[in-house]
Amino acid sequence: MLMDEHYEERDLKHIWHPAAQMKDYEELPPIVAARGRGAWLYDVHGKKYLDIISSWWCNLFGHCNPIINEAVKEQLDKLEHVIFANFSNEAAIKLAEMLAQIVPKGLTKFHFNDNGSSAVEAALKMCFQYHLQTGHPERQKFMCLSEGYHGETIGALSVGSLDLYAKMYQPMMMQNIHVEAPDCYRCPFGKDREHCSCECFKYAEKAFEEHAKETAAIIVEPLLQGSAGMRIYPPLYLKKLRELCDRTGVLLIADEIATGFGRTGRMFACDHAGISPDIMTISKGLTGGYLPMSITVTTDKIYDAFYADYSEGKAFVHSHTYAGNPLACAAALAVQHIFRTQPIFENMTVNAKWLTKRMQDEILTHPNVGEIRHIGLIHAFELVADKETKKPLDPAKRTGYEVYRHALAHGLLLRPIGDVLYFNPPLNITQPELDEAIRLAKLALEEVLPK
Repeated sequence: MLMDEHYEERDLKHIWHPAAQMKDYEELPPIVAARGRGAWLYDVHGKKYLDIISSWWCNLFGHCNPIINEAVKEQLDKLEHVIFANFSNEAAIKLAEMLAQIVPKGLTKFHFNDNGSSAVEAALKMCFQYHLQTGHPERQKFMCLSEGYHGETIGALSVGSLDLYAKMYQPMMMQNIHVEAPDCYRCPFGKDREHCSCECFKYAEKAFEEHAKETAAIIVEPLLQGSAGMRIYPPLYLKKLRELCDRTGVLLIADEIATGFGRTGRMFACDHAGISPDIMTISKGLTGGYLPMSITVTTDKIYDAFYADYSEGKAFVHSHTYAGNPLACAAALAVQHIFRTQPIFENMTVNAKWLTKRMQDEILTHPNVGEIRHIGLIHAFELVADKETKKPLDPAKRTGYEVYRHALAHGLLLRPIGDVLYFNPPLNITQPELDEAIRLAKLALEEVLPK
């Protein structure tokens, strides 16, 4: 056997892929990517795929973006990595300065990590230690929203509420307070996200009334609960939550790992509500999908609670080997350069409005599509058994997965979240590319669920 053949078999001999039942790969072997350009991926057999999900939401400006490519290549000839304890590097310093100009007001300190879950772990530990060092050792719990997702390390799982990821690990996890999240598609108050006063916020108020004094922080995915099926809720909810946290002394963590860097139509989802969290976590689009890096961003007030003589034992002793990696920072700097020199938001606003209309015309008309929910370029459609009652499909039939398989066969990477399928494309995708994605998604949908 030639070593450049049979990639799929060689992959399955050794590799355990993430977020998958590996037995499924018997019928749907891994697609081995050979190269990428813009919104497109090309496998080792020459077939092309439209990456409408930005390779798990992180590819911000297309594969092999020439500006980001050049920045990483240039950095590679200077410095590939350096320890970040008592050392720094030019790229990390410049990146912190650039990010300080765009993050919500009051966020000033940047703690570098190497992936999204790590950023969340750092945020949780910061909050716990902050209260311990400011005279409130009783604040040891965390609140989170139901159906939330914040990563898959044990601390991050403990502030998530999706059984798919967390249920079997309950004996290992912290016991936290889970607040019923907004569900605008199946609103228990009979409202919709465009016409409500966030009546569902009463669940948060009740939880705070009962548990605020023992709570260090509440962590939320602002406006968009991605792994819950792209559930979108109004900015008013965040405004109310900020006010409630201010009244009770509970810190607010905004997990912007999936929503940051333009995904919701603004630089950060918090910007829609005009609020600043006490801590914000960022990753994914931070480096344009090039290299793993995350940052936990916080305020001077929280930072100052850790600033003391060494003998006081107040330092934040939390580190990652690849924190502040110069190559990742160079990619992130190139991302910021693109935002500053190209009309990304202007074009995205036009394309998002156009995409909504096209999907309503082409996808929402299907009898099993209950809703198309959208924010920025993110557009998701939920498959249901009954459009009027919103009755879900039988999950055992894995209808969303079948649509995904059919879409792949046609050259569209359209990954499902249960029976929700979504577009989350590169921000610089073109209308013809979006139109092709709609055509292929509609074709796959109608093959699995004929009208």
